[in-house]
Amino acid sequence: MVNLLMKFYDIDSGDIKIDGISTKDLTRENIHSLFTMVLQDTWLFNGTVRENIIYNRENVSDDMVKKVCEEVGLDHFIRTLPKGYNSIITENDSVSAGQRQLLTIARAMIDETPFLILDEATSNVDTRTEELVQRAMDKLTKGRTAFIIAHRLSTIKNADLILVMNEGNIIEQGNHEELMKQNGFYAELYNSQFEL
Repeated sequence: MVNLLMKFYDIDSGDIKIDGISTKDLTRENIHSLFTMVLQDTWLFNGTVRENIIYNRENVSDDMVKKVCEEVGLDHFIRTLPKGYNSIITENDSVSAGQRQLLTIARAMIDETPFLILDEATSNVDTRTEELVQRAMDKLTKGRTAFIIAHRLSTIKNADLILVMNEGNIIEQGNHEELMKQNGFYAELYNSQFEL
């Protein structure tokens, strides 16, 4: 589905429209400029914390960076670093998986695109950190259309619409409560994740 949304593949039949305009009439670059992706595998580059967050964007104020980091719960961690936002971090530093994911979410919040794709954004973090990441994701998705790919179903519990896919086909759809009432594939999967 994401490959079709991002125009990595052309559509065989039907149409995908963004604000009433067919993606067939948009270039891949047009579409990519509308989306921000937060992936399962996070990445940092050798540079300051600030540079890792603003990532090639111009005219981003220090106040904006700090505000976003406060919103996602990163500000305290950053202030414990030797030079705060000007501390150099590298891919090899001992930055936890959760902190990496929060840095990636902060980077996405700076982007301010209308659409988000969150691909298994909580899968590499422990349950305690997942709550922090989930809260940050809730703030990130506010006012935007978000496509959240998740096997850890607690991540999508608050979604307006959940599409349950199996082998590339949509087999169920609805919000969490509706899908639980259907007592089908989603409900079985959800319940199995919370059994002791």
